[in-house]
Amino acid sequence: MGKVVMYGTVSVDGFIADDRDQPGPLFEWLVNGDVPLDESGEVKVSQTSYDYTRPYWDQIGTTIAGRRVFDLTDGWDGKPPGGIDHVVVVTHRPKPEGWDPEAPFHFVDGVEAAVAKAQELAGDRLVEVAAGDVGGQALAAGLVDEVRMDVAPVVFGSGKRYFGSVDAQHLLEDPDVVLQGDRVLHLRYRVRR
Repeated sequence: MGKVVMYGTVSVDGFIADDRDQPGPLFEWLVNGDVPLDESGEVKVSQTSYDYTRPYWDQIGTTIAGRRVFDLTDGWDGKPPGGIDHVVVVTHRPKPEGWDPEAPFHFVDGVEAAVAKAQELAGDRLVEVAAGDVGGQALAAGLVDEVRMDVAPVVFGSGKRYFGSVDAQHLLEDPDVVLQGDRVLHLRYRVRR
């Protein structure tokens, strides 16, 4: 089975969105470079960020997100973001009425079931868990192998926390990747077992 990676872009003070669920300047690093990161050509990053991010994106088989993110993005119009094969949505509610049954989205109740389904779908590829409440739940349940964060040079003061409502200590190894991009610092930590 593939590794489970918690991922997100985060402010220096630990938030992935402001109080209105808006990312504000967190994603400036995704539009201020010269190197297209995806086929759309709209996402352009520095060469350093491309060399780090593109290989990571290419390894992802399935992404896990919460229902709130799904709703905020309108389910990415039924197309998984970034060319990912499948999205597993953690929710206590049924899929939306009229949802295309052929869309590669899977609606499950609970983070443990989500990780199991995502690993089944991803095979040997990575499972990415979105930072925030769902990512924090997966970390607290001992289901995360690695934490990746792209730290943006902004302080929000409040908002949606990177690790959600995790209220216990979790140890990470020393960072094995520390790369400075343009308007971003890429960090990667293995979760200490």
